[in-house]
Amino acid sequence: MEAVTLVANAGWDRRILVCRCGTLVDTWIVVTERFVVLVDTMDGPESAAALLDLARPHLSGRQLLVVNTHAHWDHVWGNQVFAGPQALHPAPIIATRACAAQLASGEAATTLAEMQGKDPAGFAAVRLTPPTVLFDGALRIEGGDLTLELLPAPGHADDQVVVWIPEIATLLAADAVELPFPFAESATALPVIRATLTTLAALDAGTALYCHAPETAGPDLIQANLAYFQTLEERCRAALAADATADPPADADVEALVGFPFAELRPLGQAVTQPEFYRPGHRQHIRLMLRWLAGG
Repeated sequence: MEAVTLVANAGWDRRILVCRCGTLVDTWIVVTERFVVLVDTMDGPESAAALLDLARPHLSGRQLLVVNTHAHWDHVWGNQVFAGPQALHPAPIIATRACAAQLASGEAATTLAEMQGKDPAGFAAVRLTPPTVLFDGALRIEGGDLTLELLPAPGHADDQVVVWIPEIATLLAADAVELPFPFAESATALPVIRATLTTLAALDAGTALYCHAPETAGPDLIQANLAYFQTLEERCRAALAADATADPPADADVEALVGFPFAELRPLGQAVTQPEFYRPGHRQHIRLMLRWLAGG
């Protein structure tokens, strides 16, 4: 398990605690008059227990709530700390009905088995634990001084929500926004991601925090993500107009094919910090965009 630490506040509202699990993921604790809300539970029970320890000083007189933004493993595999027979601190876990279905699916079980096979020590203790309070669409948590609006944000994942706190114009964007881009898993997800980004930009957040971007990135990263997908479409359209194939062979240099090298990606003027992770995603996005533009 990577160490879970608090990130030094860089100017956001002090009722929001940014919690970092090494280089894997950032999650949040939101302290309101009525509730302490954990937004995501990281990658397993040890990480989630560390989150609980960070939340404990704020629990006096407040109910603990947990929110799952979506069912990906680095966001929900710590749920067992808050629900089930071995819960350290039982609490409602709030998520979309689709998130619960995804966690109960064979795909989730397969992913866990694969991760346990690769890293038994890191994931042997994980037990897939579904959320316990389910909703469809949007949901409001009335915290007294702060309202947490859980808003649908599909694209990267169909079950994803973000957290909008209107009183302080703060967006907790989960994986809907990343540096350099959020991942699309299919061609049909591309327009959905862009629609979600447009919706988030319209919120006009004063503060925006992300699970996979520096805490200093700010709301401008939303526009940078939109610009990435716009450039992706423009380059792919031009390539198709010049008779590029919509289905390049597996060994094709697709970055050269459409004239969009990964090295060109510098959102907010920052170099991509994990190129070995994001470059394959960029190449996959090129293939997906070519397919989508060709109607495939």
